[in-house]
Amino acid sequence: MKILLVRPPRIKQSITLSDFMFSEPIGLEMIYGVLEKNHDVEIFDMMIENISLSKKTIEYKPDVVGITSLCIDVNKVIELCSEVKSTYNNIITIVGGTQAFLNPNSFFHESVDHIFEYSNLKNLSEFFSLISSGKIQMVNGIRTREFNYESTGVRGYNQYLFPNRKSTLKYRHEYSYFGYRPAAIMEFGTGCEKVCNFCLRWRIEGAKEKLIDLELTKKDMASIDESTIMFMDNDFFANEEKIKLFINIVKELNLNKNYIMYASVKGIIEFEKHLEELKSLGLKALLVGYETFNEEEMSKYHKKSTTDDNLKAANILKNLKIDVWASFIAHPDWSKKDFKLFRKYIKKLKPQITSISPLTPFPNLPMYREYEHRLLYKADDYEKWSFGQVIIKPSQIRLNQYYYELLKTNLYVNLFINKNTDMIKKYGIKNIIKILIGSINAAKKYIILMIKN
Repeated sequence: MKILLVRPPRIKQSITLSDFMFSEPIGLEMIYGVLEKNHDVEIFDMMIENISLSKKTIEYKPDVVGITSLCIDVNKVIELCSEVKSTYNNIITIVGGTQAFLNPNSFFHESVDHIFEYSNLKNLSEFFSLISSGKIQMVNGIRTREFNYESTGVRGYNQYLFPNRKSTLKYRHEYSYFGYRPAAIMEFGTGCEKVCNFCLRWRIEGAKEKLIDLELTKKDMASIDESTIMFMDNDFFANEEKIKLFINIVKELNLNKNYIMYASVKGIIEFEKHLEELKSLGLKALLVGYETFNEEEMSKYHKKSTTDDNLKAANILKNLKIDVWASFIAHPDWSKKDFKLFRKYIKKLKPQITSISPLTPFPNLPMYREYEHRLLYKADDYEKWSFGQVIIKPSQIRLNQYYYELLKTNLYVNLFINKNTDMIKKYGIKNIIKILIGSINAAKKYIILMIKN
């Protein structure tokens, strides 16, 4: 069979971090790695390509088109499936990705033949073996239109499979992470036991941390040509065993690369003794969720650290000269005074890069029910759920004032806090210009929203 795996294009009106973090479609690369043994497979990255899916379909003539998805992609993905069906009605359409796992019912549509809630070696092999022989039956993790999208009831998670990165060879020069370009991404371990109540990752991967098979990990790390690897583990500093294993693998493979990781404040403090060695092996930056300046909010978010811990971790990383890419959550109950206190707190932390996202209570999560009466958009206004747009009605100030405070805070951070001169030295002027353009685009969108509201 001929199979076309598709990443949909960016949603232009959404506010996301895609201008700063543009990573490879690793989920599609994993599926490619499984299917290429028995099928003709190609990846079509519409975040980079200029031609339409219908034109690509006519050129490639696939038997199957599989499309990955995030929440903001629902309308576009259905539109793409309809486009495929209108081009050749007999093409089998499949939808997968994060949104298919969290809310598969959003893809119950006549143009979508199958929905992969999760994928693993077993259900991928079984499903494609069946459709290759013209058979259709219910498979664990897959909902089929012919069976009214019923589930077998067997729950599961996506399995980390060896990704064939050659499948995106023509796109790889575009993939980057905050100025490190080109950059690859991979995972060392899945799940997260910290279970912060705003986070989707542990719900997608499970609340128990598990290391990926070490032989697969070694093979994966050794196969990466890029000079930078971004580890997408929710918390690379989850435990000491994990850190020590990583150090041993880098030494064993004699790798000379840049490494970027997500790290919890608690892990930074607890495993400070390993940071110097990690830096000597290539650790360049840590993405740290400081979240807020407010202790009560830290508790409500179920964070395992305090605002004082944030400052302690920031000082540890500053002394070691390890870059910090900090993320924060803007709470809908903030007043103008809170935004001012927040800016002062960021100044104390002094991260190299800062991202601020309004609190987003995704549908089907407990936080959604807590704020349902204050939501500005319906659950099926998919393109609004991008981590950048205000979803919950502010309680202390008007919505346009809230957007103004967000805009002012982002400008303050980018002009006075972020270390732009250091970034130019490290990443080069071209990458800095790209990041600045991303910041300007985000600011423009905030201005438009501020005026509209």
